[in-house]
Amino acid sequence: MASKVGKLPVAIPAGVTVTVGDNLVTVKGAKGELKQAISNLVKVEVKGAEVVVTPSDESKAASAAHGLYRNLINNMVTGVSSGFTRALLINGVGYRAEVKGKELVMNLGYSNDFIAIIPEGLKVEADQNGKISVSGIDKQKVGEFCAQIRKLRGPEPYKGKGIRYEDEVIRRKVGKTGVK
Repeated sequence: MASKVGKLPVAIPAGVTVTVGDNLVTVKGAKGELKQAISNLVKVEVKGAEVVVTPSDESKAASAAHGLYRNLINNMVTGVSSGFTRALLINGVGYRAEVKGKELVMNLGYSNDFIAIIPEGLKVEADQNGKISVSGIDKQKVGEFCAQIRKLRGPEPYKGKGIRYEDEVIRRKVGKTGVK
């Protein structure tokens, strides 16, 4: 049984080169270079302007790896050609963030500021309206750094204070009501 996602070939846009070595796929583009180790459960081939991933056998593990490695390669190609961006919103009285060199300094209502060191390969911008934009070529790094920032002060359901993703919807709750 083959993977539904894995069957789709990955299109290689102009300006991007994909090379397949011994269990290693390297993708180079305008924004940089990414490498990914590949399992023996799949075979990766470059055919013309496409990358084709095929399972090495019919096992369940090979089928799962088939879709996984196809998506990882697709994310690498997208990352080196256009990149990934994730936006976070800070909501709360006195909550703010600013970038100082290689650090993101956040005041989130506690007595001390949070200082997050920006990982290599990521670009972080913070504006006065409480919006933090994290961008980079590696989708996993962008997502992980955003998740770590959000975890510092997750959004609460009563007033909506905290850090949330830009496209995230917070279900609001009704607070206490007076008893008559």
